[in-house]
Amino acid sequence: MPLTTIEAPSIPEAAPRARTARVAVVRTRPETVLTDYARVMDLAGYRDTLSRDRDTLIKLNLSWTKYFPACSSQPWQVDGVVGKMLADGYSREHLIPIENKTVVTEPREGCRNNRWESVLNRHGLTFTPLTEVEWRVYRFKSPLLKLNDIFPEGIQIPAIYPGRQILHLPTVKTHGHAVMTGSVKNSFGGLLREVRHYAHKYMHEVLVDLLYMQRELHPAVFTVMDGTVAGDGAGPRTMIPREKNLILAAADSVAIDAIAAQLMGFDPMSIPFLRMAHERGLGIADPRHIELVGDDVSMENFGFQTRKSLVIWGDQMIRKGFLRPLEGILLHSPLMVWAPFASNVYHDMVWYPTIGRSRIREFMQTGWGQLFRKY
Repeated sequence: MPLTTIEAPSIPEAAPRARTARVAVVRTRPETVLTDYARVMDLAGYRDTLSRDRDTLIKLNLSWTKYFPACSSQPWQVDGVVGKMLADGYSREHLIPIENKTVVTEPREGCRNNRWESVLNRHGLTFTPLTEVEWRVYRFKSPLLKLNDIFPEGIQIPAIYPGRQILHLPTVKTHGHAVMTGSVKNSFGGLLREVRHYAHKYMHEVLVDLLYMQRELHPAVFTVMDGTVAGDGAGPRTMIPREKNLILAAADSVAIDAIAAQLMGFDPMSIPFLRMAHERGLGIADPRHIELVGDDVSMENFGFQTRKSLVIWGDQMIRKGFLRPLEGILLHSPLMVWAPFASNVYHDMVWYPTIGRSRIREFMQTGWGQLFRKY
């Protein structure tokens, strides 16, 4: 059955390029985290960005169906953001929590395991897996760098996306494909179907494409990022959780990712997708042009290092390394089913019950671990 195609409206004349951006950063602790989320959202001016009269897609971040600290949106992050919006007069009917699947994650199970379900039920909201909505081909007019080539038959997006504003809820963590992940990478999980792993070969260019796409689709974009427990090392899953007790918010996805990167110890302008986005006027990545409001974090440097898990290392060897001659057979043929199988075996049956379980036990002894148990 042929897919329905959405023709993109003409792109409005671009507004003058912003010269600065504002990112709010607030220190927090388990006892005050909900009120601290309200504070960081107010400092970043979220009500000036997200209209109460429009539907708001709340794009959660599910990097693992299982719970692992810093890996996916935290339950107190969802609780604090949703509670604040409802208190400020946003209608339940206009708030739409969503998440997609990958070849190795399942959204409904992940919603339960990460304790979002109980939070959303308490606030009277319904979780919508993007696997259960209609997807349509959307003809983008923006000068995409790679996605038109990766998906020559057309880029499919959820039909509920066009015309709705979006609120991203990522975490502060490293990523083996993209150096770090945050607001921009969170859109990757919603705008592309589960076959989005085809885009891993050109990750940085694809992340720039996603910024172009969001500019066409959404009247407003806002991000609230959790750094209470941040992920160091082989992200986005097999990480070392580090207590950092910070939360961030901004209307500029590039700027909030740049500040998160800087906090982790990276030079934002050395990260290709941030630099390219900055150069194209899609956001501000140069910290010299980002106004920080809230608490002083000028001396923070987490000293994080991005490492590659065995799975990401293997993926990159097939797409870019010595196994590249086998890419077509291994990743673009019916034989590709081996890849998600191998990933699930490594992550769920080897790493999680051993190294992961040990790190979770340590985390559960912290104040954040005790808070997670309460959800």
